[in-house]
Amino acid sequence: MRTIDHWLTSPWRRSGIAALAGALPVLAFPAPALWWFAYVALVPWILLARSAPSGRRAAYDGWSGGFGFLLAVHHWLLPSLNVFIFLIAVLLGVLWAPWGWLVRRFLGEQPTPGRCAAALLVLPSCWLMVELVRSWQGLGGPWGVLGASQWQVSPALRLASVGGVWLLSFLVVAVNVAAAVLVSVREARVPAVASLVATAAATCAAWAWAPHPGVDGRVRIAVVQPGIMDGHDSAGKRFDREEQLTRRLAGQDVDLVVWGESSVGYDLDDRPDLARRIAALSRETGADVLVNVDARRSDRPGIYKSSVLIGPDGPTGERYDKMRLVPFGEYIPARSLLGWATSVGKAAAEDRRRGTEQVVMNVGHGLRIGPLICFETAFPDMSRHLAQDGADVLLGQSATSTFQDSWAPEQHASLAALRAAETGRPMVHATLTGVSAVYGPGGQRLGPWLGTGTSGARVYDVPLAHGITPYVRYGDWPVHGALLVLAVWCATEGMRAVRLRRGGPEPLVPPARTAHGSPARPGR
Repeated sequence: MRTIDHWLTSPWRRSGIAALAGALPVLAFPAPALWWFAYVALVPWILLARSAPSGRRAAYDGWSGGFGFLLAVHHWLLPSLNVFIFLIAVLLGVLWAPWGWLVRRFLGEQPTPGRCAAALLVLPSCWLMVELVRSWQGLGGPWGVLGASQWQVSPALRLASVGGVWLLSFLVVAVNVAAAVLVSVREARVPAVASLVATAAATCAAWAWAPHPGVDGRVRIAVVQPGIMDGHDSAGKRFDREEQLTRRLAGQDVDLVVWGESSVGYDLDDRPDLARRIAALSRETGADVLVNVDARRSDRPGIYKSSVLIGPDGPTGERYDKMRLVPFGEYIPARSLLGWATSVGKAAAEDRRRGTEQVVMNVGHGLRIGPLICFETAFPDMSRHLAQDGADVLLGQSATSTFQDSWAPEQHASLAALRAAETGRPMVHATLTGVSAVYGPGGQRLGPWLGTGTSGARVYDVPLAHGITPYVRYGDWPVHGALLVLAVWCATEGMRAVRLRRGGPEPLVPPARTAHGSPARPGR
C-alpha cells in the first residue's frame, strides 16, 4: 500500500493535497459557520509546507493552497464567471507563496524554540499582508478574510472593536501556528502554549478594557425584501411588490424604510411617476424611504448604482453613488484585454460608473445614516469613515439574487456584524432576495434574518450608540504592526547575511568535539 510520503513525492499530487488543505477554512464561514474550525483549519496546510523538501517546494505549497482557498471562498461565482474563476484563483493564489516559504523557513526540519516563537509573530503578519493585498478592490476585495469567520462570537466582536477584522485574522492564524507547533515540534511546545495563553489573555483584556457601546437612543427601521422577480418586466414587478409591502408599514411608527440594491430599475428623473409613488409611500408611513437606483442617469452619461432618499415631497437631494464596483460583475478590469470574459460568463456587458465620495444622509427625526452598496460592506475602512463622519446607523443595500442557492447570501449578511462591532454603530443589511439582517452597535444580531425564501417587510427596533471605538480612533493598527514585524525580521536577516559574509562561509559540518566535550581546534 502506498504511503503518504510516496504520495507527497509527486509534485502534482502534492499540489492537489495543498489545494484541498487550503480550501478547508471555507467551512468556518457561512453557511456551515463552523467558527471554531477556523482555529485549526490551517494546521494541515502548515504541516504540509513545513515538510517540503525545499523552500521552492514550500512556496509551491503556499501557492497551491492559496488557489484552493480562493476557489473555495468564491465558489458561488462559478455560474457567473465559469472557467475565469479558476484563472483568478491561480493568479491570486501566488500571494500565498511567500507565506508557504516562511512556514518552512521557521518550522521546517528541527526548528528551535526560538524559531518557533518567532514564527508565532512572523507567519500571522505575513498572512495579514496577503489579506491586505488581495483586499484591494481591483483584486476582488476583502471577501473571505479569515477573521470574518468570527462574526457570531461575542469575544471576537469585542476584539474587532479594538483592531477590526485584521486583529481577528492575526490571532486566528497565530492560534493555528501554535496548534501546528504543538502537534509537530515537541521541543517548542512551551512557546506554543505561551502563545495560546497570550491570545486568551488579549481577548480577556479587550473584553475588560474596550469601551462597551453605550445605548443612548432607539429608532425603528423597516426592511423591505420583495423576493425574486423573473420574466418580462421584472423591474416593474419588483417595484409593484416593494410598493405593496411598504404600504403595509403604515401605522407602525417607523423612522426609515430601506429597500435593497437595484430596487428601482429606472432613473427617477426620467420616471417622475415612480418618484411620486415612493413619495406617497413616505407620507403613508411617516418615514423617508431609502431606495437604490440601478439605471442610466439622465443628467450625466453612464449607468450608476445610487442610494437615493425619498421624502414625502419627493427626492430630498440626498444621493450616494457607489464607489467600489465589483470586478467583472459591474465592470471588467482592463476591458480591452479581458473583455472576452463576457463570452464565457455573466460578466458586465457595460462598465458601471463610480461615485467620488461617501455621503452621510439626514433622514429626519435627528437620524443620520451612512449608506453602503453591496460589495462595499466588505470594506472596513468605508464603514469606519462613515462613523467618523457622524453616521448614527450604517446601511448596506444588496442584491444576491444570482447566487440564491449558494453560501453567498449568508456570508454577505454576516459581514455586517463585523462592521457594526468595529464602528460601534448598528448596521442594517437590506437585500432584494435575502439574506437581510440587522445588528446592534456591538455586532449582536437583532431579530430574525429574512432568508432567501422570504418576501416581506419587517420592522426592527435598533439601539443607537455614539461612542468612539478604538478601531475608529486608531484605524488599521494591526496591519501597521504586522508591517513592523516583517520589517524587523527582514532587517535581522539582512544583518545576519552581512555577518556571514564577513566571517566567511559557515562550515558544512559542526566542529568535532574532544573527549572532554570542548570543540577541537586546528593544529591540536
